[in-house]
Amino acid sequence: MQMSYAIRCAFYQLLLAALMLVAMLQLLYLSLLSGLHGQEEQDQYFEFFPPSPRSVDQVKAQLRTALASGGVLDVSGDYRVYRGLLKTTMDPNDVILATHASVDNLLHLSGLLERWEGPLSVSVFAATKEEAQLATVLTYALSSHCPDMRARVAMHLVCPSRYEAAVPDPREPGEFALLRSCQEVFDKLARVAQPGINYALGTNVSYPNNLLRNLAREGANYALVIDVDMVPSEGLWRGLREMLDQSKQWAGTALVVPAFEIRRARRMPTNKNELLQLYQVGEVRPFYYGLCTPCQAPTNYSRWVNLPEETLLRPAYVVPWQDPWEPFYVAGGKVPTFDERFRQYGFNRISQVPIRERVGEMGQEGCEVKKL
Repeated sequence: MQMSYAIRCAFYQLLLAALMLVAMLQLLYLSLLSGLHGQEEQDQYFEFFPPSPRSVDQVKAQLRTALASGGVLDVSGDYRVYRGLLKTTMDPNDVILATHASVDNLLHLSGLLERWEGPLSVSVFAATKEEAQLATVLTYALSSHCPDMRARVAMHLVCPSRYEAAVPDPREPGEFALLRSCQEVFDKLARVAQPGINYALGTNVSYPNNLLRNLAREGANYALVIDVDMVPSEGLWRGLREMLDQSKQWAGTALVVPAFEIRRARRMPTNKNELLQLYQVGEVRPFYYGLCTPCQAPTNYSRWVNLPEETLLRPAYVVPWQDPWEPFYVAGGKVPTFDERFRQYGFNRISQVPIRERVGEMGQEGCEVKKL
């Protein structure tokens, strides 16, 4: 009897173990099946967006969240705005370089990242549905493979209101799917882009320059708003930070940064001494010289080029604002927005009301250059 009882116990224990084994195998099978399905989904996604070793999940999540919002219409209802395709953490007291560009002119971002050591905010305009999709792919590729983009750049997208931007179907491999480095992304962009004048879009869509400027500057304290094909002098960001950190008296004052044009074949000068050498032989001239001389004349270039050499960046002199001056300047506080009714080309920056009558003029190394 005792033996029979022991056999029955052993049998029940064996049966229980077998049932537990079957249950575990079923769980394992379901887990593998789920993982396989998830891997298929992941493989389909990464067929278009290959993974990057740094912050790829954050970049992907931010991009998809921004696109999923559907964007918002601007005041006119003509444009759809996607804020924060790419976000970055910015010190509220920092100086932001705010700029705008068509998709093809994003090539210039590489030069800006080299010269400007602080945060950048870029508003991109896509005139067609295809360009809107290309912009999302570019944002992902640049932020995935360019550490500086992830660390220092905020990017926004604007397109005509009749279009909606979306992540392209991952089953359709794109131009940027196999790239693995930042340089490869810019090289690929150079091959597929057709850089030119932002407002010469070849479509019946107007380039909303002032909407883009306001979007890039949005939320910033101190900002320098420039065109994407302009290049700041080396050390300008550091000089501005040091000067602004030393005193709070600059709130409400516009600190003008003199702008120049250089012949395209010339190497870009890195400092004021190099710029003056080219200036003296006629290879560099004041911005808009000849095209709209009064638009920059109040800057008083002859006075600026003859300033004595200084170690630190500082305001050199003050000048009253005059019509039709369109200076590039750094300002903090409640800066008036640009009038977004102005589009395309001509007298759009002047639509921003002057902050105060007298404007500080940046001395020594503070300048920016645009190629002719």
